[in-house]
Amino acid sequence: MTGTTGRVALVTGSSSGIGAATARLLAARGMRVVVNYLHSDVAADEVVAGIGAEGGHAMAVRADVREPTAVESMIERVGTAWGGVDVLVHNALTPYAIKPFRDMTWEELGGKLDDEMRAAFVVTKAVLPAMTDQGWGRIIYLGTGLSRRPREGMIALGTAKAALTQFSRYLAQELGPRGITVNVVEPGPVAETRISQVLDEQQTRRQVAATPLGRLVRPVDVAQAVAFYASEDSAFMTGSTAAVNGGMAMY
Repeated sequence: MTGTTGRVALVTGSSSGIGAATARLLAARGMRVVVNYLHSDVAADEVVAGIGAEGGHAMAVRADVREPTAVESMIERVGTAWGGVDVLVHNALTPYAIKPFRDMTWEELGGKLDDEMRAAFVVTKAVLPAMTDQGWGRIIYLGTGLSRRPREGMIALGTAKAALTQFSRYLAQELGPRGITVNVVEPGPVAETRISQVLDEQQTRRQVAATPLGRLVRPVDVAQAVAFYASEDSAFMTGSTAAVNGGMAMY
C-alpha cells in the first residue's frame, strides 16, 4: 500500500472535540477511521454519519481503552471488517482531579497516572502486532502543554501527560527499526472542548493575550498536526513533540 489512502486509523476518544475533528480529517484524507468512544452512542454515530456523508469510511466502536478485554474485542472487530490498525491516535482522556497538591489524595494523583499509562499501554500493545508484521505504523499520542508549563490545579493531568510523553520516546527508540514512528502532539489551551469549560472568562482572556497568534487552539488545529504525523510526510520523524499552542509557549 502506498500513501495513507485506505489505511486504517483508530482514534480513541473520538466522539467529540479533538478526537472527532481528527477522525473527520483523517477520513477526508482517505483513511478508514475507527471512532472509538466510551459513553455517547449518539455522538459517535453522528461523527460516523458525518464522515459517511462526505464520502468517507468510518465505524463507531465502544470500548474503555483502560480495559484489555474491551480493547482486544475492538481490535478483533476492526480486523474482521478492515484488517489491522495502521495508525493509532490515542486521544482518549481519562478523568482527573483539578485541585492544588495540598488538597489532593494519592488516589487522585496516582489514579490519574495509572489510568493514563494503563490506557496507553493497553491500546498500544493491541495495535503493535499488525504494525510489526507489515513493517509500517504510525502512533500519535495526545499530550498537553501542561506537562511542560504548570498551571494551578492541573498537577494530576500535567504529571500524567509528562509520563506519557517520555513513554513515547522510549517506544520511538524501540519501534523505529520496525518501521513504526511514535510522536506526540501537545496542544495548548483548546477552545470548544469539555476541558475548556474549566476556564473562566478572565482566564481565557489572559491566555489569548499571551498567545502571539491571538486566539486559543481549536480542535481542527490539533487534528492537522496529528494528520501530518499520520502521513508519509512525517516518515523520518519519530520521538518528536509538536507544540500546537499559537506561540503561547515556545520550546
